[in-house]
Amino acid sequence: MIENVLGTMLEPCCDELDTGYFRNGKCETCDNDVGMHTVCAEMSDRFLEFSKKSGNDLSTPVEAYDFPGLKAGDRWCICLPRWIEALEEGLAPKILLRSTDSSVLEHVPLEVLEKYAIRDD
Repeated sequence: MIENVLGTMLEPCCDELDTGYFRNGKCETCDNDVGMHTVCAEMSDRFLEFSKKSGNDLSTPVEAYDFPGLKAGDRWCICLPRWIEALEEGLAPKILLRSTDSSVLEHVPLEVLEKYAIRDD
């Protein structure tokens, strides 16, 4: 069983979009996932702008990859290093704990993650 940061079964981050390293809607990872697509984040305009300025434009559609572009309110498996960068800049998006891979705990304490938790957990 793949666990989330709460110690229960990892749940899908998004059913509408093919997110995650495996494009199965879950923020699960493997050794080949060098980006660590493990944080289920709810997009905000501030975070999308931050990500774009940091070199990863998540808001512009890319037809070649069947990527519709994200908008505020969408949920997406983002890379852990990007979430940490956003945290350090005061721009970290809210996260869905039940859909965030347990490996995140190796880098960020649960107490910090809980401060950014979406409260429908």
